Amino acid sequence: MNSTVTQLDRFYPIFDSYDWLERLVPLGIKLVQLRVKDESQESIKSQIVKAKTLCQQYDCQLVVNDYWQLAIELGCDYVHLGQEDLDVADIEAIKSAGIKLGISTHCEEELERALALNPDYIALGPVYPTILKKMKWHQQGVEKLTLWKERIGQVPLISIGGMTIDRSEGAFLAKADSVAAVTDITLNSDPEGQIEAWLKATRLQK
Repeated sequence: MNSTVTQLDRFYPIFDSYDWLERLVPLGIKLVQLRVKDESQESIKSQIVKAKTLCQQYDCQLVVNDYWQLAIELGCDYVHLGQEDLDVADIEAIKSAGIKLGISTHCEEELERALALNPDYIALGPVYPTILKKMKWHQQGVEKLTLWKERIGQVPLISIGGMTIDRSEGAFLAKADSVAAVTDITLNSDPEGQIEAWLKATRLQK
């Protein structure tokens, strides 16, 4: 395990474009993931560059999803990899570049694989049913968060999948260190108001 424990903010929104970051990070977000899909390499690189500058301006920790080569090239702090990404990623190159690593897990085998790579955080999902993408894993339940936390010890645990403000309290009680939210924000009629509500809720739930 890591000798130094990473400290992560308790609220971890995930957005699929820089436009969302530009709109919402200034409201007080301190940890955010940029997860761009199905765009050109030039567009993705441009968005990461802009996101890095924005997050530095607002003292927000940026996590780049998937594009570890660009993260190394651009000097990013954090990369998040799914299980499929692990099949092709050069973990040694990521670590050598001083980039911290977050990994998605859904089952015992994936957890074992992730722990062997000495990650800086582990995400478990979907804790609740999610409409974000089709997955072979169904609802994990908050009870699994407690089991995962017992296994990983000091490594931060992220709860993801179908998370709402109301559900976040249960995730924290189940020992999650941070809660990731996606559609609860991006599909909300008032994303700014929802961000403010999330920030208030997660900073009260200690």
